[in-house]
Amino acid sequence: MKKVALFLAVIMLACTCLTGALADENILVTWWGNQTRNERTHNALALFAEGHEGVSFTEVPNSWDDYWKKVAADAQGDTLDVIQMDYQYLNQYSQSGLLLDLNPYVESGALKLDGVNEGIINAGTVDGKLYAVCIGVNAPALLYNKTLLDGAGITVKDNMTLDEFMALCKEIYEKTGYKTNIGYGTDMVFGYILRGYDVALFKDGKLNITKEDAEKFFSLYETGLKEGWLLGSEVFAETAVGTVEQDPMVYGADPAYMSWCAFFWSNQVTAMQNAAPEGVEIGLTSWPSPEPAKSNYLKPSQFFSVAAKTKHADTAVAVVDFWTNSVEANKILLGERGIPAAAATADGIADLLDESNQKVIAYINNVVNPNSSDVPPADPAGASEFYSLVDELQEAICYGAMSASDAAAQLIENCPANLK
Repeated sequence: MKKVALFLAVIMLACTCLTGALADENILVTWWGNQTRNERTHNALALFAEGHEGVSFTEVPNSWDDYWKKVAADAQGDTLDVIQMDYQYLNQYSQSGLLLDLNPYVESGALKLDGVNEGIINAGTVDGKLYAVCIGVNAPALLYNKTLLDGAGITVKDNMTLDEFMALCKEIYEKTGYKTNIGYGTDMVFGYILRGYDVALFKDGKLNITKEDAEKFFSLYETGLKEGWLLGSEVFAETAVGTVEQDPMVYGADPAYMSWCAFFWSNQVTAMQNAAPEGVEIGLTSWPSPEPAKSNYLKPSQFFSVAAKTKHADTAVAVVDFWTNSVEANKILLGERGIPAAAATADGIADLLDESNQKVIAYINNVVNPNSSDVPPADPAGASEFYSLVDELQEAICYGAMSASDAAAQLIENCPANLK
């Protein structure tokens, strides 16, 4: 009897250990961002773990450039769980079968989207399936060194045309010595400016522009280089392009290698203000366009998606729901990725938002909303290759190695085959 009792005890202990092992879940969450985002994301995930026994997180932050290369490789396996997703890449990842359809979780109540604008929900939907949940609303925003310009007696107006912007760049260079960075490596600037010419960059999954359209965009860099107010490519040779902390608006000491402005998004104002030298105030206005109201739009700032091959689907979805609906979590996040999409969550943190986010709310409500058009459709699969080509040609122009006309011709000729 003693042997039988001992045997049963061993079996029960083994089952207990196995059950405990199965209950423990390590969730891999990956995102691109900056130091402010990294810290707030870590603290929000720690709060989730406190309320969910057995759950831990592997956190994988990256810069924008490195992020998509790594996620594209990792998404083929089963290591990813929660993926920060961008509107630009949504079609590509969903059509490749790399993302989980979240509709069943909405229907079961596990993922609550009450109070989220239907248009914002639809923005994460492809072919009737919900692949991404918006975690903040924002808009394109030209961030600028307000302290510098105030000191030079220069005022920046909202909704500038391209001609007004280029004249401003020239004036700032002449009065301060600071140059201009026209969205170097910022993919969305191309399509944004062409919208002002009533040209959609893509249509029905294909490239929808002519050589003449592309030349209008590339000529901005050619003109700036000739007139002396544009930063050359050498400034970006040893920096992480798209990283707030290394952006030439806040990084550097010599005006000849710095920019008075940066083409970013409204949700990045806080990070840019934190990265700015002491005493520098960051202002924001709209990106320039031939007709700003045609170009400007409100956009889901970022999404969270769940990897199709995750082994922890229920918990991964719970993380997305937590991000969307937990006021306590958003008291930590404080709108860094954009104003919360769920109305009740946004209301719950409104009084806690810092001065930078108060600026963002005013910018979205007073500058963008009255002067904007519908958000452009998500980019087709293969768009990332197209943008890489745009970046290469932009770099060549900024090095003075290629004309705008030649760059435009090469862009059309070498466009990825699936977009032709």
